[in-house]
Amino acid sequence: MICETRFRWTSSALSHVGLVRQVNEDACLEQTERGLWAIADGMGGHARGDVASRMVVDALDKISAADSLAGFTIDARGQLQAVNSHLRAEAAMRDGQIIGSTVVVLLACGQHCSFLWAGDSRIYLYRNGMLRQLSRDHSQVEELRSSGQLSAEEALHHPARNLITRAVGAADNLELDEGMIEAMDGDMFLLCSDGVSNEVSEQEMCNALVCGNCRQATEALIALALHGGGRDNISAVVVRAEDLYSPEKTILNPAL
Repeated sequence: MICETRFRWTSSALSHVGLVRQVNEDACLEQTERGLWAIADGMGGHARGDVASRMVVDALDKISAADSLAGFTIDARGQLQAVNSHLRAEAAMRDGQIIGSTVVVLLACGQHCSFLWAGDSRIYLYRNGMLRQLSRDHSQVEELRSSGQLSAEEALHHPARNLITRAVGAADNLELDEGMIEAMDGDMFLLCSDGVSNEVSEQEMCNALVCGNCRQATEALIALALHGGGRDNISAVVVRAEDLYSPEKTILNPAL
């Protein structure tokens, strides 16, 4: 059995190696028919970051169909914990060298969505012309900013802004944060790696999403990140909810 929903979901996923790096260590998952989307960003500077990110999305892709959001989320957590254990075991065989990846996951079931994340890959909600970041970076700079030791502007340019404190494969115990939200007609979700969020302002993200077209939005976001310098791998997944039973929908009389 799968989740019944009143929404028609559409989405688009795009990834680009960027203008500096030789290998794309990002990986995307787009399973619109199952209500499952994810981005994983292999940890730069560590061994096999591209392998780690691919393992993360491949594991999530194996989640079986669920009839509840709670079950869906539990399965996602289980898959990520299994990948974490595998990466830790492989790292131990490599004299402790970390093999890891960030992750952000969006799951849709019924009228609600849940999201999981570890690291600095982000999820945003675009609703009624406003953009809101749903996740909170697991990074040293975010900890300083949230404690008032750094301003938002200082955090943007801090030399340690890429140092994350959580990731799949980074520690024996994987800590995932989780959130849930009720979907509304016209909602758009943006999942992205830091190759987007470091180069594209929130106003530019809004401008890219205002069109309401997932493919057009992802193409615009990739182009903006490249224009901003493309110093990292760039990945974006845009997801849109359309309520087929919304009373505000205009219906054409079939007799006309």
